[in-house]
Amino acid sequence: MTIGCKSEADMPMDNTLTDAEKRDGWKLLFDGKTTDGWRGFQQDSMPAGWMVDSGMLKASGIGGDIGGDIVYGTEPFDYFELVFDWKIAPAGNSGVMYHVLEDTQYKAPYFTGPEYQLIDDIGYPDSLENWQSVGADYAMYPPPANKKQKPAGEWNHSSILFTPEKAAYSLNGEITASFVPWSDEWTTKRNSGKWDAFPDYGTSKNGLISLQDHGSEIWFKNLKIVKR
Repeated sequence: MTIGCKSEADMPMDNTLTDAEKRDGWKLLFDGKTTDGWRGFQQDSMPAGWMVDSGMLKASGIGGDIGGDIVYGTEPFDYFELVFDWKIAPAGNSGVMYHVLEDTQYKAPYFTGPEYQLIDDIGYPDSLENWQSVGADYAMYPPPANKKQKPAGEWNHSSILFTPEKAAYSLNGEITASFVPWSDEWTTKRNSGKWDAFPDYGTSKNGLISLQDHGSEIWFKNLKIVKR
């Protein structure tokens, strides 16, 4: 199954919507010029290190495990399809999260939000578990070993589809993770130990989209979402 991937001829200019996408209800989360709609997690403004760079939304890599992440704070989403293009610095690590909740008890978006893992598998200096590799539903569903990742510095195209019946992540046109939200299988994985310290992880059916600054440079463009 292929989702969130269009032929080059069908692709609009960066950070724009085609007439068909407008009719279908797609929304731009980044206009290529400003950070409108975005702010720091549990903050009123953008944190240091995030900027618009030649039509790209860039994290400069000064964040860490806690702090530096941003959310699209204009509205929460429940069921959706999100597509985005990204490239990462060598040995970089980042992620895109959704259904993120904001409350003083949560120190970072990953306390509540499932994560599409973005990482330079090819150049990462340490060994990675399969559930830590690019395209994974982090610490839940690993991607196939033969996934089509582009090297650091080259653009990748990803998507997240999330409905009550099925969730699916894709990388460069191919599915990397697929699961039924809140199913018995999902619950077993959720309760396998990794998330014991995060009792609200993955439980919300509505929340914010978040981009992670995990200490390395990463660039985003063509961030688009549609309700499903």
